[in-house]
This record gives sequence, C-alpha cells and structure tokens, in this order.
Amino acid sequence: MNPIVRSGAAARAGALLILLGPLVSWAAEFITAAAWQDPPYSPLYNWVSHLGLTGPPQTAFGQVANSPLGAVMDTGWVIYGTLLIVGAFLVFDPRKGARPIIIISLAVLAGAGVSLVGLFQGSNANVDNGLIAFHTFGAQGVMLAGNIMAIAVGTGGARIGLTRGRSLASITLGTAGLIAFPLFMTDVFSGWMWNIGLFERAVIYPIMIGHALLGSSVAAAQRHRAAHSLAPLTARAES
Repeated sequence: MNPIVRSGAAARAGALLILLGPLVSWAAEFITAAAWQDPPYSPLYNWVSHLGLTGPPQTAFGQVANSPLGAVMDTGWVIYGTLLIVGAFLVFDPRKGARPIIIISLAVLAGAGVSLVGLFQGSNANVDNGLIAFHTFGAQGVMLAGNIMAIAVGTGGARIGLTRGRSLASITLGTAGLIAFPLFMTDVFSGWMWNIGLFERAVIYPIMIGHALLGSSVAAAQRHRAAHSLAPLTARAES
C-alpha cells in the first residue's frame, strides 16, 4: 500500500513534534491547575479555557475564575498548535494524494484553533470588546477539526504506519469526541452548565490522545523502516 508519509529525518522530526504538542499542553494544564487554589480548581466543574485567564479574579461564563499562572496555560496552547502544524507538514507528503492534503488541512485548522484559544482569552474583557469571537472560533474549530483528523488518520492508518489496533483506536477516539461535542454544546447553550469541564474534556482529550498516538506510531514506524533498510547494508558489509 502506497504510504502517505515522508521518510527520513523530516518524518522523524515531525512525528516527535506531533507527539510533543499534547504532552506540553497537558504539562501546562497540570501546573496551571495546581496553582489555582482560591477556590481550588476542579477539572470536572471548571472550564478548561478559564485556566488561561491572566487578569484579576472574575466571574466569567457563570464560574469564578482565578488562575495565577494563566500565561503558562496560554503558552502551552500556542506551543501545542504550532508543533501540530509544523509536525503535520513534516510528516505527511501532499504529493501522495487527497488524504495527506486533508489531514494536513485538518491539522492546520486544529493547530490554529488551539493557538487562538491561547492568544484570545475567554475573559469578560474580551466579551465586551468582541475578541471573544476568536476564542470561540478557535475552541470550536479545534474540537471539530481535531476529532475529524483522528478519524481520517485512523481510516488511513495502514498508509501512515499505524497498526490495525492503533488505527481502530484513532477512529474510536475521533468518533467519541464528535459524539461528545453536541452534548457539550447542549450543556452550554441550555444554561444547564452541569460539569462543564467534564463535557469539555470529553471533546478535547480524544484529540490530544489521538495526536500522541499518531506521533508515537509514525516515530515507531520510521525506526522500524530505518532498521530494515540498514540490515541489508550491514549484511553486505559483513560478507
């Protein structure tokens, strides 16, 4: 089957960047949430994006927000988005047909979306000045594009270097995230706001796990390919 990924150093570097993105974001989230102590941050109750608020304590979108290290979370999101976009261009070869072009396009949308969340906070000030539109567009963009990307990667897993199990896992993750998206939006627009952090993470975490799965799979496939290509050369040298 014709692979749709590049080979060599570019693919290995891109795979590492794609894997590193969600790890950086998770580390930033853990550090920022741990610093939020008044009141203590609850990952099930509190908005994810409230971690990135850098202003004074405020009541935003129905919740008290007080994130002393908001800049850490914002930086983590911007880094994540940037690494995803650069990594996708390094890994996927657009000359190989429509699928790599689609995956790269989805990666750009998702990466730009998560970066916008970090650049434009979900604060009361941005609600008043209209910049909240960039935050909202970014958040919903990454939720949709990121989960669709996981499905696109999974359905083309054999051409990317994913095992059958990892391909099915990627499809399952993307599907679960897309199912959770309308539930999350219903929770928001109905005004119920029950455990909004839980619903939000049900949409976001499948994307992040999918990216980690993609990056680690491509890296493993590249190592396997390199080992097999060196084996004949080694045997020839020994003979």
